Amino acid sequence: MTGQERVYQWTAEVHTHLPHLSAAQARVLALWSLGMVVARSCALTAVSGLLAEWLARKPNSVRQQLREFTYEAPAKRGAQRQDVAVRTCFAPLWRWVLAGYRGRQLALAIDATTLGDRFVVLAVSVVYRGCAIPVAWTVLKAGDKHGWRREWLALLRLLWRAVPADWTVVVVADRGLYARWLYRRIVRLGWHPFLRINLGGTFQPTGRDASLPLRRFTPTTGTAWAGTGIAFKGRDRRLACTLLARWEAGHADPWLILTDLPPTAADAAWYGMRAWIEQGFKVTKRGGWQWQHTRMTDPERAARLWLAVAVATLWLV
Repeated sequence: MTGQERVYQWTAEVHTHLPHLSAAQARVLALWSLGMVVARSCALTAVSGLLAEWLARKPNSVRQQLREFTYEAPAKRGAQRQDVAVRTCFAPLWRWVLAGYRGRQLALAIDATTLGDRFVVLAVSVVYRGCAIPVAWTVLKAGDKHGWRREWLALLRLLWRAVPADWTVVVVADRGLYARWLYRRIVRLGWHPFLRINLGGTFQPTGRDASLPLRRFTPTTGTAWAGTGIAFKGRDRRLACTLLARWEAGHADPWLILTDLPPTAADAAWYGMRAWIEQGFKVTKRGGWQWQHTRMTDPERAARLWLAVAVATLWLV
């Protein structure tokens, strides 16, 4: 198969799953993602040089075409150019992931990653086969310090309609992201939170009159506990939930997981899937697409490049 035939084939695939994109946008997204897979890099020079050779085109023309995919409309050449609206791609992208997924049980991981002192990326990813496929994200300036509540809620809201109601979705997050509002929003969406918490709280098991320090539930390595009750104290912190506690040998701290699933239907070991999003971030950076070398400084442009990263990662996984 020639390079041109591969581009045509992949463009058709991209447009099938992201039909709201214009034909031109689908083609350039296909070029970006295909070029990344072959070049093993998201570097503009590497991808444009490889594609130019494949398609017998001038490298500078391919480079400009790829560059403009990330631009806002006023910065593009021509009178009828338009932005790539990244957020409109999240639900279709997730449906694309589900199209090749086996079973009706799905795990999402939410986490943040940084790129030096330039960007913070808040990402929602499907964790699958030891890796993570980003299906929704927002890119912020690294120095823009504020709570991320609005961003996380918006990302989850953009996704939930894309999942059939009869699917079981577990949302996994590290202890740095735990918040009662996040737990409750995940439950309202019909999904199941699986949120790790720190040791410095309390839990009152169902049927007991007093709360116990969380450390009491896994006093030593090799211990585990699961049950329902009330986590934390205080009107603004109390949460009726299930606590899954487990401390495996080789770990510095136990895993303390809060979920709405009954103790008999969940296992703290599922939290191990959260590490897969770390592998996904590694693929985005030094372990794959080499995003750490980007010269971009604009968050909106970086978010459009992440669309190509997501499609390329989906292809590989």
